[in-house]
Amino acid sequence: MDWQQLADKALCGERLTMEEGLAVLLADDGQILPILQAAYQVRRHYYGNKVKLNMIMNAKSGLCPEDCGYCSQSIVSSAPVQKYSLLDKESLLAGAREAMARKAGTYCIVASGRGPTPRELEQVIEAVTEIRSTMPLKICACLGLLGDEQAKRLAEAGVHRYNHNLNTSKANYSAITTTHSYEQRVETVGKVKASGMSPCSGVIIGMGESPAEIVEMAYALRELDADSIPVNFLIPVAGTPLEGSEKVKPMQALKVLALFRFICPSKEIRVSGGRESSLRHLQPMSLYAANSWFVGDYLTTGGQEANADHQMIEDLGFEIEECAL
Repeated sequence: MDWQQLADKALCGERLTMEEGLAVLLADDGQILPILQAAYQVRRHYYGNKVKLNMIMNAKSGLCPEDCGYCSQSIVSSAPVQKYSLLDKESLLAGAREAMARKAGTYCIVASGRGPTPRELEQVIEAVTEIRSTMPLKICACLGLLGDEQAKRLAEAGVHRYNHNLNTSKANYSAITTTHSYEQRVETVGKVKASGMSPCSGVIIGMGESPAEIVEMAYALRELDADSIPVNFLIPVAGTPLEGSEKVKPMQALKVLALFRFICPSKEIRVSGGRESSLRHLQPMSLYAANSWFVGDYLTTGGQEANADHQMIEDLGFEIEECAL
């Protein structure tokens, strides 16, 4: 396979064929450097050597009625996680200040559950309003399924981005979650877009999907025109239905990131949950395809120290894109 040809196609706006996508995922590990070199040309064209950092605030933990097989907070999980209702405004403001200290440009307010209650929506709106008036942060909310009016109100409050992941392929969805559908997730992303917020939607790799399904997931996000695409690698948490799953290996994780860069060339590709456990010592190499990381902890799993992330970015000769609206 001519990897340069894939970069050229991506830069011209042409979609990779299924055969080309599979070639990336199934390539011999010895091809990883030329694959990343091609992906880096696309990444550099759109983002130079800038790296966007995002920080998650686990604003409401556990207490979720959904049966997502990967999630330690779901109703079917026996994992020992903290359980608490939505944090108060002062706690959310403190999280925003911590995001700035970690050089994150985007602060992500994430709450467990099927969707926000009226009271929870008001609490988030109140906190967002104050954050926007006092700090130069972009705000991302992830509160579950949304209605049209809820999306509109979050947009009016100043939420820049709303995250709702597709997680897996349409064909694999019912094997992962049964309490809501793939179509409902797609509909929520559409409502986000219609409200004027920037749509953020991504995947979790390592949940039994085939290589062809991974390519289809990238196609689906290209069609949805998601501005930001978090690529997670499954952390098989003990107590969840997927606890026995094999972790995605470093080389395969890099190929997945390159694939998403080729298929969604101009989008923010963010290496998300599972970055440390799947990429391990190859974490810095992910930035030749991706242009964004989460910094700090995730929802119920720990992340790397922020200073270590900052140092890796500096060692690559890349530059953190700090708060700027």
